[in-house]
Amino acid sequence: MRIDLEDTDLEGHDFLRQDLRRSKDDWVLAWTSGMTFHAACGPGNLTEALTLFRGWAVENTPQ
Repeated sequence: MRIDLEDTDLEGHDFLRQDLRRSKDDWVLAWTSGMTFHAACGPGNLTEALTLFRGWAVENTPQ
């Protein structure tokens, strides 16, 4: 998935690359590049990828 960060509170914040590989079907990669958050994952890991994004977004968004 790709999430455009341009014109958001997350623009300019880095997400350090995460490379979680547990097995052939259980893995998550996530990182930022430019003004985009990227994530790729195994077939059962979409919720985990979205949770990584949400946690990072909450940490980096002013309250």
